[in-house]
Amino acid sequence: MKPTGRIVIAGGTGFLGLNLARFLFDAGCEVVLISRNSSVNDSRWKHAIWDARSLGEWVSHLDGATALVNLAGRTVDCIKTPDHCDEILRSRVESTEVLGRALQQVKSPPKVWVQMATAHIYGDPPDAICDENSAFGYGLAPFVGRAWEEEFDKAAPPEMRRVILRTSFVLGRNGGALRRLATLVQWGLGGKAGHGRQGISWIHEKDMNCLLARAITNSEMNGAYLATAPNPVSNADFMRELRKALRVPFGLPAQSWMIRLGAPLILRTDPDLALYGRFCISHRLSEEGFEFQFSDLRSALQDLYN
Repeated sequence: MKPTGRIVIAGGTGFLGLNLARFLFDAGCEVVLISRNSSVNDSRWKHAIWDARSLGEWVSHLDGATALVNLAGRTVDCIKTPDHCDEILRSRVESTEVLGRALQQVKSPPKVWVQMATAHIYGDPPDAICDENSAFGYGLAPFVGRAWEEEFDKAAPPEMRRVILRTSFVLGRNGGALRRLATLVQWGLGGKAGHGRQGISWIHEKDMNCLLARAITNSEMNGAYLATAPNPVSNADFMRELRKALRVPFGLPAQSWMIRLGAPLILRTDPDLALYGRFCISHRLSEEGFEFQFSDLRSALQDLYN
């Protein structure tokens, strides 16, 4: 079933938001993006400015909308200074809280709220396969993930259908972390990171769009789902498949100490993003019969690069 009507995407000018906006526009929806970014200029959709903390004129777009999709949150692709950690937490919790307040102000609120969350809520178990029923992990990302979902539970009106998508690594050629990994491969640095056994759970951007559309239209979807393809791989396997897709015959591996030095100094990012990971599979999507267009990594990367 295709989504219809007006879809409001909070935090909609990032990689995932613009991908979804194009998908929904092509399906015939009226799309409204709400974001801090004031430079967005595209005739296909409307755009409203917010600070993700306070009410404003943007609230009117929620009145009569079909669905609200919340993708707001500061990127985690950064050095985890105390200031950045605070921004990562607040950008997610405060934006969710203010959306809840906004929904109380409109006469005809959307019937469904689809909330972005993170598969990193399960932490970084070295070998365990995580699904929706697995224990949450330990550390910054699980702490932020729990706070994010707890605020959503408080903010969303009880009469609304609520869907949480605990999202893994979204593969897209023109955005997200894959673009950076592809650059490393092209530089000849696309070998395994550390021991290479850490899990990478992933989902193709087209499947992510279809899953978001399903969450909007399917009245049977409720609660938390893992947004991830059914075949996670190790870091070593992921980098090998990426090299094949990019036709790069070799890639120098990086030992852990190299990544801990180079990631913050050269790439200005957190080395733990490369050195740790998780293997996630959605029990609920399998049980409900969601069909992935790209269930194995090789076909997903070939679609993106070939």
